[in-house]
Amino acid sequence: MTLNSKRKKPLSSPIDTKLLVAASEINADMLYATKFFAPDSFIYFEFLGRSYSVMSDLEIDRAHRQAKVNTILSLSHIQQEISKQGHRTIDTAAVIDWIFTKKKIKTVQVPYEFPAGLAWKLRRRGFKIIPKPEPFFEERQIKQQQEIREISKAQKTAEKALIAGIEMIRNSRINSNKKLILNGVPLTAEKVKHKINSILLSHGYLASHTIVAGGNHGCDPHNEGHGPLPAHKPIILDIFPRCQNSGYWGDITRTVIRGNANNKIKDIYNAVLSTQALALDQIKEGSSGRKIHQMIVQTFHRLGFPTGTHNGRMQGFFHGTGHGVGLEIHEPPYIGSKAQDILKKGQVVTVEPGLYYNGIGGVRIEDLVVVTSKGCRNLTKLPKFLEI
Repeated sequence: MTLNSKRKKPLSSPIDTKLLVAASEINADMLYATKFFAPDSFIYFEFLGRSYSVMSDLEIDRAHRQAKVNTILSLSHIQQEISKQGHRTIDTAAVIDWIFTKKKIKTVQVPYEFPAGLAWKLRRRGFKIIPKPEPFFEERQIKQQQEIREISKAQKTAEKALIAGIEMIRNSRINSNKKLILNGVPLTAEKVKHKINSILLSHGYLASHTIVAGGNHGCDPHNEGHGPLPAHKPIILDIFPRCQNSGYWGDITRTVIRGNANNKIKDIYNAVLSTQALALDQIKEGSSGRKIHQMIVQTFHRLGFPTGTHNGRMQGFFHGTGHGVGLEIHEPPYIGSKAQDILKKGQVVTVEPGLYYNGIGGVRIEDLVVVTSKGCRNLTKLPKFLEI
């Protein structure tokens, strides 16, 4: 499959009819199904091996040019037909009812996040609505070559932006208060994030909550960081940009120190680096996401880095080892304590162990890899180093 070709639809029976009602700007399943960005919700369904979209007058011409579906139906035309029947309320449920009645569809599969109110209205009209657990499109997990190329482009762009952020930190000097100074003023997390995000935007990518977290800010893995950056302490830089054209994401993390790392920090960094290498070595088709994660947890404990609550805060390694990346930044498969996933060839996953201790800071290293039959192919080329 390519991004510019129609996705082949498997033949289905009416009971396997799939229905989506969502905005493809924010719903990855809808974007995957149609390859069409739209800010407002629209109807999409699959029936007997064909795909259909119902588009408003605002979007229908663009959809004819860009959407990768077999048939595009006019919403206004359908509304007019319903109106001729004397109906006053012509909402989304009425439109779906009109189409499905003509096609003799009575049972449909919908994703778990399908609008509850709409499902209720359709059931009242006699339709059987069957929620399907994630992933709604199972084939979304296995990335085709064009998809991998798009993810790889996103990752390369993320690396360029990350290098620029690291260079700002590298070019700073350390003042007497152990803070970083660049061009005579404090170097803040906000300034580094602005640099990173600007580079991403100039290449056609949108940044989403870029993380530049120094010292104790890095102890919370999703703390975006703020204020002056510290010297001699870890600074986590985590970048996950989305391409504005294709919708695919990249994801990379590096941890650096401007100044000198003490022995404890070096030990933490080396432990994270070694466990990441261990995970990378274990990732291949047929591997268990849960077993890989358990191995990382056990290795951290063996190396003397426990996980648990201290002074009311979680410390150690308390998040998953990895997750899928594609049209969503977090999607199946997962590599974690509760993961049920067995890795498959063609999946793209992060590998991001980390350790976090209050008073020391956090260390996380993240690469993005493609699962292969005998191992994995790393899409991340940026070297790993601590002191700069």
